[in-house]
Amino acid sequence: MIIAVDTNVPMVANCLSPQASVDCVNRCLDVIERLDADTLQILLDTNWLIIGEYQDNLNSNGQPGIGDRFLRWVLTNHRNPQRCKLVLLTQIGPPRLFDEFPGDPALAQFDSSDRKFVATTRSYRIETGESAPVYVAVDTDWWVYEQPLSRHDVRVVFVCPVDMNRLATQKGLSKLP
Repeated sequence: MIIAVDTNVPMVANCLSPQASVDCVNRCLDVIERLDADTLQILLDTNWLIIGEYQDNLNSNGQPGIGDRFLRWVLTNHRNPQRCKLVLLTQIGPPRLFDEFPGDPALAQFDSSDRKFVATTRSYRIETGESAPVYVAVDTDWWVYEQPLSRHDVRVVFVCPVDMNRLATQKGLSKLP
C-alpha cells in the first residue's frame, strides 16, 4: 500500500505535539514502523516540497526521535522505487498553488502548506489510476475539509481519530459538507 504522510505524523511520533494522546503517539509510531518494515510505501513529489517540509520540522540525522528516524528513512530511500513513489507536481500561482489541487471553491481556505499532499495524491491518481490516502495525526484542517477532499478522490486516513474528534470539539469546528 502506498500512502502520503502529513508532517504531523512524524512530529507526533517525536512527541512534539502536546495535543496528542499517548495512544496517538503510539499509532504514529506504528505507521513509521510499517514503513521501516516495508509494509507501506510513501508518496513524495519530485520537487522535494514534502521532503523540504519534513526537513523544516524534523532532524535529518535521525535522532533523537522516531519521527527524526522517519526523515532519515525518507532521505535514504526517496529514490528507491520499492519504498517511495515520486510524482511530478505542477506549481502555479495562488490561490491553488498546484495544477493538481482541485479548483473547488469549498477548498479555497484549505491550508496552503497542506496542498502539496493533496496535489501529490491527485497526481499519483492521474498517473496510475490508483489512489493513495493521506495519513494525518492531529491536524484538524484535514478533518474540516474531509468531505470536499473526498469529492476529488482524496482519501484522508486519521491515524488518531479519537484525538481528532476531541480537538475538533474543543475548537468548535464542524465538517464542511
